[in-house]
Amino acid sequence: MIENKNKSHFDLIVIGAGPGGYVAAIRGAQLGFKVAIIEKRKTYGGTCLNVGCIPSKALLDSSEHFHQAKTQFSVHGIEIKELKLNFKQMMKRKNEVVETTTKGIDYLIQKNKITPFYGTGSFADPHTIEVSLNGKTQRVTGTNILIATGSESSPLPNIPFDGKRIISSDEALELTTLPQSLGIIGGGIIGVELGSVYARLGCQVTLIEFLDSLIPTMDKQLGKTLHRSLQKLGITCHLNTKVTTARTVKNAVALTAESKDGKTIEIQTEYVLVAIGRRPYTQHLGLDNIGIVTDKYGKIEINDAFQTAVPNVYAIGDVVKGPMLAHKASEEGVVCVEKMAGQKPHLNYATIPSVVYTWPEVASAGYTEEQLKASEVSYKTGLFPFKASGRARAAEESEGFIKVLSDSKTDEILGIHMIGPRCSDMISEAVVAMEYRASAEDIGRITHAHPTFTEALKEAALAAWNNHPIHI
Repeated sequence: MIENKNKSHFDLIVIGAGPGGYVAAIRGAQLGFKVAIIEKRKTYGGTCLNVGCIPSKALLDSSEHFHQAKTQFSVHGIEIKELKLNFKQMMKRKNEVVETTTKGIDYLIQKNKITPFYGTGSFADPHTIEVSLNGKTQRVTGTNILIATGSESSPLPNIPFDGKRIISSDEALELTTLPQSLGIIGGGIIGVELGSVYARLGCQVTLIEFLDSLIPTMDKQLGKTLHRSLQKLGITCHLNTKVTTARTVKNAVALTAESKDGKTIEIQTEYVLVAIGRRPYTQHLGLDNIGIVTDKYGKIEINDAFQTAVPNVYAIGDVVKGPMLAHKASEEGVVCVEKMAGQKPHLNYATIPSVVYTWPEVASAGYTEEQLKASEVSYKTGLFPFKASGRARAAEESEGFIKVLSDSKTDEILGIHMIGPRCSDMISEAVVAMEYRASAEDIGRITHAHPTFTEALKEAALAAWNNHPIHI
C-alpha cells in the first residue's frame, strides 16, 4: 500500500455506517488503510441497529416473555395473579438496547481511528464525495470509495406511507401506545415478526400476503408451519390476496383487498404496516455524475471484487445483488476490503443463513426443496420433529421440526431448514457443515450433547442419510 501523506485524502471512504459500512471501515483500518466513514444519521449502525434488527429483536424478546408469562408459566408451576403490560417500559427498554448498541459502534470507530463525517454523501467525481448537512457542504477525497448505503422500506405504488396511520417498520417500532388492531400488508420476515410482537401483546393482527405462502422466499414447509403457529397467536392471515385500496377514516385505516378467487375483503384497523420489502438507497448518491447506472430495482452491478463500472468505486450490501441481510452485508464488507488490500478471501453465498425471529424461530441455509426440484437435482430428505426431542419437551417447546436435504448420490448436505426453539443459533451448525461440504452421515455421526435442541439436527441428518433416526 502506498503511504498517504495528504491528511485530507483517504485510502478508503465508506458511504454508510450500517452493518456493511462500519464493518468494512473497521476491517480497512485493521489492514492499515486511512479510512473515513460518512453517515447521514446521528448514530452509527444504519437501519439494522437503529430501526431494524436490534430494536425489533428487543421487542420480540420482550413480547415473548409477556406471552410466555400469560400462557405457559402456569404449566411450569409459576402462577401470576395480576399480569400487567407496561408498554412504555417495553419501548423504553428497546430504546436503551439500541442506544447501548450504537454507542458500542461509536467506540469501535474511535478505537480504529476512523474519521467520521456526518451528512448525506454524493459523488462529485470518482474520487470526491460531497457531504451535505443542514445546508452546508464539504468535500472529501479518497483513493477507493465504498458504497454501503443500505435500503429503505418500499411503499405500495397505490398506498404511499403517511407516517401516521399507513406506516413502515420504522414507525411500527416507535408506537407510543399499544394499538387495538393492526393490518399488515406483506407476509415476509418483517411482516410476520412485527405481527407476532403486537399479537402477543393483545393486538388484533390481520396479515395480507399476495403469494400463496408466508415467508415465501424460504422453504414452503416452513411457511406452512409458521402459518399455523401465527394462527394460534390469533393472527388472521389472508394468502393469495391483493390489497387494492387503503384510506384513512378518523383514527383508523380502511383496507380493501381481493383474493385470487375473486373474494373481496374489507378490514378496518388502527394502523396499516406496509411490509412488502425494501429498496436500495441509491437515488441520492449522484451516481450519474460518475457514469454508474442502476438496474430497474435500483441495485448497482458489481464484479466478483465488488467493483462497479468505475474501478475505484465499490458497492456492498443491500445496494447490490443478493438477499438484504445485515450479516450478508457485513461479510461482503470484510471480503471487499480484503480484496482491495490484495488478499484472496472467500464468501460462499449458498450458505448465508436466513432467520425469522418469531417464536418458534425459523432458520434456513442452503437450497430449498422447491429450488432442488426446479433444478432437477436428485436429493434425499430427513425430517425430525421437536415433539420427539426430550430437551424440547422439558422446555415445553415441542413445536416445529428440522429438515436436512442431501444429495442422493454423494450424501453432501444441500440445505437445512428448521422451525422451532432457538433455531437462530442452531442454524450456525448447518452453515459450518455446508461450508466444509459435510455429508448427512457426518452430522449424524457427530456426538451431540444430551439433552439439547441440536440433537434434532443430528436425528434429521440420520434420517436423510439412511432413513433410520434413533428417536422416531
